[in-house]
Amino acid sequence: MEDDYVEVRKSWWERNWKWFVPTGCVSLLLIFVLFIVSIFFGVTSMMTNSDAYKEAMTKAQKNKVVIEKLGSPIEDDGMTSGSINTANGDSGNCDLQIPIKGPKGKATLFVVAEKKGTWKYSEMTVVIQNTKEEIDLLKK
Repeated sequence: MEDDYVEVRKSWWERNWKWFVPTGCVSLLLIFVLFIVSIFFGVTSMMTNSDAYKEAMTKAQKNKVVIEKLGSPIEDDGMTSGSINTANGDSGNCDLQIPIKGPKGKATLFVVAEKKGTWKYSEMTVVIQNTKEEIDLLKK
């Protein structure tokens, strides 16, 4: 009599778990990293698109003392840090540190303001990196 041989086929999971588990873990990690990066760039772009940021950069780029120390053109130099809050559009506050640079050197532009319809600045200062010299952009 012939042996009744029945081949027992392994399940999909038993055949494929060795590549599926690492691929799944890497995929979840990648999705998490992309989520964090998108939040970071969203917040950063919110700061750099604010009126307070734009007005402070314009004042720094047109200030004769800043141009003398950093040269021209003056542009941002990396990641803006700090906070900005404009809850309903007509009110809010900001506290920004904007790295800037020119052909002659680097500096940080500090901006502190409160918004009640329009931005009212309590500080707008450029601190030159090499000399630690402070230039007040609010002085007339």
